[in-house]
This record gives sequence, C-alpha cells and structure tokens, in this order.
Amino acid sequence: MSLTNDFVRRTRFFDQMFREFHEVSFAVHAADGWSWRSDPAREPQCALLFRSAAAWNALMDNPTQRTLGEAYIHGDLDVEGDLFAVFPVVRYVLHTAASSHYHALRAVWRASTDFARLLRHGPRHSESRDRAAIAYHYDQPVEFYRPWLGPTLVYSCAYFRDPSESLESAQANKLELICRKLELQPNDRFLDIGCGWGSLVLHAASRYRAHASGITLSQGQAAVARQRIAHARLDALCQVALRDYRELPRSDARFDKIASVGMFEHVGRKRLRHYFKLALQILKPNGLFLNHGIARSAAVPPAQDSFIDRYVFPDGELATLGEVVEIAEAAGFEVRDVENLRSHYERTLRLWVENLESSAIALRQHIPEQTYRIWRLYMAGSADAFRRGDIELYQVLLGSRPARKSVVVHREHWYQNWSTESSSAAVW
Repeated sequence: MSLTNDFVRRTRFFDQMFREFHEVSFAVHAADGWSWRSDPAREPQCALLFRSAAAWNALMDNPTQRTLGEAYIHGDLDVEGDLFAVFPVVRYVLHTAASSHYHALRAVWRASTDFARLLRHGPRHSESRDRAAIAYHYDQPVEFYRPWLGPTLVYSCAYFRDPSESLESAQANKLELICRKLELQPNDRFLDIGCGWGSLVLHAASRYRAHASGITLSQGQAAVARQRIAHARLDALCQVALRDYRELPRSDARFDKIASVGMFEHVGRKRLRHYFKLALQILKPNGLFLNHGIARSAAVPPAQDSFIDRYVFPDGELATLGEVVEIAEAAGFEVRDVENLRSHYERTLRLWVENLESSAIALRQHIPEQTYRIWRLYMAGSADAFRRGDIELYQVLLGSRPARKSVVVHREHWYQNWSTESSSAAVW
C-alpha cells in the first residue's frame, strides 16, 4: 500500500471520528509527515504530535487516561500549543472509544497492513519502568519544587481573595484562613498532620505564637522543615517529626487544634472512619479539627484506569463530600463549617503549571524528562478536572459534640482585618 493511500486513509478516519467535535480547534501531526486539522478555518489551539508506533497504539488499541498519559510522559505522544486545550479532545476520544461507531472506525483502520504491524510491534513498558514513574512523586529534591511552588513551599490549594493575587500571597491567605477557622490562640497546642515542608507550622507559630507540631512521612520534607524552623528562630515553638499519624495515640500528646491539609486523600476510603476517630481521640475537649482535602463529585463515578491513580497518587482514593461528612459524624464529630474551594484550586494549579513551564530548563537539571512530563500533565489535567467540577476541594471544620453550654459563633472574623504580609515576610 502506498504512503499516499495511507495518508488518505488516516485523514478519512480522523474526519469521521471528530465529525461532531467542535469544542476546540486542534491539529494532528505524524512523524512521517502526515498532518490533519479539525477545522481548516481556525488556527489550531493545540497540536498532537504522534512520534512513534506507541502513540498510535495508545489511540487505536485501547485508549484510556492511562494509556494516553503514558504515551505522553514517555515522549511517544506530545502536545504543542495550549496544553489545557487538549483535554476536551481527550475526553471526546474516551467517550467515542466506548461507542460502536469507534469500533467500526477502528476496524477500517486495522485494514491497513502497515498499521496492523505498527500496532503489533509498539513498545511495551517494563515493570521497572513503571516503578520508576510511580516513585517520582515523593523522591524529588526540594530544588525541584521551589521554582513552581514559590517561596511559601505550600503544595496544596491556595486561597485567592482577589483573582489577580499572586500565588505567594494566596498561599499565605490559605494558611491564615486555616488558623482563623481553628480559632488559634497563643500557647494552643497545634498539630499539622502531613505538614509538608512546615509552612503551616511556621505560620501558626510566628503569627499566633502557638506551640506547633508537624508530622510527615518524608525524610526530605522533615529535613527542610527543620531548617526553615531554625532559620526563623522558632525552635521554642515549632517541631517536626517523622511519624505516621496512626502512631499518635501511643503518645500522651493531646492538641487544642488539628489541621490536615492535602493528606486525607492518601488514607483510603475504608480507613476514613479510623482516621477521624483517631483525630477525635488526640483532640482535647472543645478542640477543633480542620480537614482540607480533595473530594470526588457525587455525580462523577470513580475513574477507571486513571493516569493519576497509576503515576501520581497510586494509593490515593477520593471520597465524596457526603461520605466524608457521614463518616466524620459517625466517628463522633460535629460538622461546624464546610467551604468549597474548587475554583481556587483550579487557579492554583494553572499557576503551578505556568511556573513549571517557565522553569523547565532549570528543573531538568534536577529531574529526568519523564518526571517533568508527568508533573506537567498531571497538574494541567487536575486543573481541568476542577474546572469541570469532577473533583472539588473542601475545608471541613469539625468539633466535638456540643457541650451543654453553647457559644454563638460566626464567620465574620475569618475575613476581617486581613493582613499576612508581616508574618509571611519573616518566615518565607
């Protein structure tokens, strides 16, 4: 079969496959020189580059989030232009792949001897290659994170009091909002479960003079957090330990206030009841617990064969808000407040991607190309999922069951007389 006939066959396939797709304009380019555009009258917002047999295999054999994502991170499939514009295309492909129309199209595609051979001999990933991809998330040096997280070193959803606000300011806002919701006071014993590089612990101690403790499972994060505490001369108020949250009840420590920020997604849905019971167990009477984490929309079923599940958070599970509230109440908590920061997380992720891309040359000195591509794809895809409302970010404020004497509380003081500049400048 001639190359010209193959080009014609491919063009007909894509014309048929995307005949009802008009959300964005895009182009497709193959390594052998073939090209296609979804709308010749519009400039493509992005272009898909098929660099190898594995890229065609990902599209034609069994397209899923994971297979398409793997083709991208290994460089077989690439994206030029607006990365965010590619996600509507991918969603359309995944939706079409489940239809009889797609199976009929694929049968026509496979009629080409050349492409049947191409699919048959596409490279397959070894187990060691998969393990290396999974390990990237927790094994990176802090020099990788600083350029795109910014000076606050906060790897969780920021809080934008103004859409034009800088990432650094919005992250300081988030730390302040958590402390305000917890009604943090001087000398309070405060615990941050999954403290990262210590930013919330530092904020609680420097701004509120609380006795702040943090725990993490990452040796690298613990080391950096301790360095930051020493640099800020807050050793008398701060400490960070390398510890699993399940070990906490073994000590005699009890806390006035507890926060868990971006950690409970790793707990596992089957262990959430134990997680909330443990938090209540180490909380002093009349204490408060703020759980800040991602939830899956109840309208969206759990993802199957997800790229993020395999390469980013292999042990992560997302519960719905309803499940979180029900389990927390069953464990003995009263729900005091719930706030959805979904749009804030979309904004945060877009700024992270922007920083990641602008720092690409420097970052590649610390990480392999594959790791860079995983982070770029995962964060851009997550921003798109937050935009659509498939996932959400909730701050759920919990307290022990009401005592006999009730105190009237209100939200107004959380948002008044806002200023984080003085404390953030000293810490970051």
